[in-house]
Amino acid sequence: MTPQNTSLIRKSILFLVASMLSVSAMALDFNQTQRLANQGSAIAQALLGAMYYNGDGVRQDYAKAAEWHEKAANQGNVDSQFIVGGMYYHGKGVRQDYSKAAQWIEKAANQGDSDAQYSIGGMYYHGEGVRQDYSKAAQWIEKAANQRNSGAQAMLGGIYYEGKGVRQNVAIAKEWFGKSCDNGLQAGCDSYRKLNQR
Repeated sequence: MTPQNTSLIRKSILFLVASMLSVSAMALDFNQTQRLANQGSAIAQALLGAMYYNGDGVRQDYAKAAEWHEKAANQGNVDSQFIVGGMYYHGKGVRQDYSKAAQWIEKAANQGDSDAQYSIGGMYYHGEGVRQDYSKAAQWIEKAANQRNSGAQAMLGGIYYEGKGVRQNVAIAKEWFGKSCDNGLQAGCDSYRKLNQR
C-alpha cells in the first residue's frame, strides 16, 4: 500500500468521522444530507462523497464518491480536494489521470494540508503528473515535514542525504530521520541508526 493510498484512506475515514460529529443530524438522515448536497452545501457534498467512498449507509460507489467529492472540492473543501486527487491518482471512480491528481492535490497542499504537501512533493520528486523537479519536491516535502508528517520527515532526510533538490547535507538528513523516528516511523529510525553507524 503506497503512502498516498494509506493517507487517502485515512483522510477519507477521518473526514467521515469528523463530518458525522460536526453534522451528526445530517449524517443520520441520508435524504436530508442529499437534499443539502443538492442545494450546494460543500459539507454535505463531502459527507456524501465519504459515505459513497466507504460504503457507509449506502452501497459503496467510487464514481458517486468522486462526483460528490469533486463538487465539494470545487467549493474549496480541502479534504475533498485531496481525496479527489487521490482518486485520480489511483483511478478509483474516475479514469486514472496523474495530471488531474496533481492539480487537485496541489490545491489541497496550497491550503496547508500536510498529507497533500507530502503527496505533491512525491509527485514532483517522481515526475508523476508534473514535470520532475527535485527542488519543488524538497520545498513541498519540507512544508509537510515541518507539520510533523513523519513520512515527509523521512523523505526529506533521504533528499538531504542524496542531495536531490537541496545541497547534500548528511547532518541535516540525520536530523530529519531522527524527527521521523521520534514521530513513530520505523523507516526513519532505521535510516537514523544507519547514519549513526557510519
